Amino acid sequence: MIVWMHHAPRWVAISVCVIAAVLLFVGASAHVTDLLSYGLRPYGWAPGWLNLYWSSLALFDTLAAVFLIRGERRGIDLACAIVATDLAANWYAVYGIQHSELAAQPGLQRLTVFAALVLGATPFIRRHLTN
Repeated sequence: MIVWMHHAPRWVAISVCVIAAVLLFVGASAHVTDLLSYGLRPYGWAPGWLNLYWSSLALFDTLAAVFLIRGERRGIDLACAIVATDLAANWYAVYGIQHSELAAQPGLQRLTVFAALVLGATPFIRRHLTN
């Protein structure tokens, strides 16, 4: 690994954690809104398991954000698991169910950029976080 990558400054780790936590809270609030408005099946076009997964993100996004704010490694680990699975679920929904494409889905575009930020920054900031 390139030396500068291994030694990212602490302010970079803090910045990434704050940005990721804010965006996770935004996602959690969207999922909570969907839950309160439509129940456990907010997307009638999606299969039940996919609705349940997206509804569960109301809890998991919040947990990851709280752990990140506290500077805990499990926050970034959970965020990685969330963005990887959420990205896969959304790509499946867009291509496999809706038969759409990335250019027509701004939400998927934003999620892809967020996933790239979290997954790309994790190796460089993880050492700054506590167990």
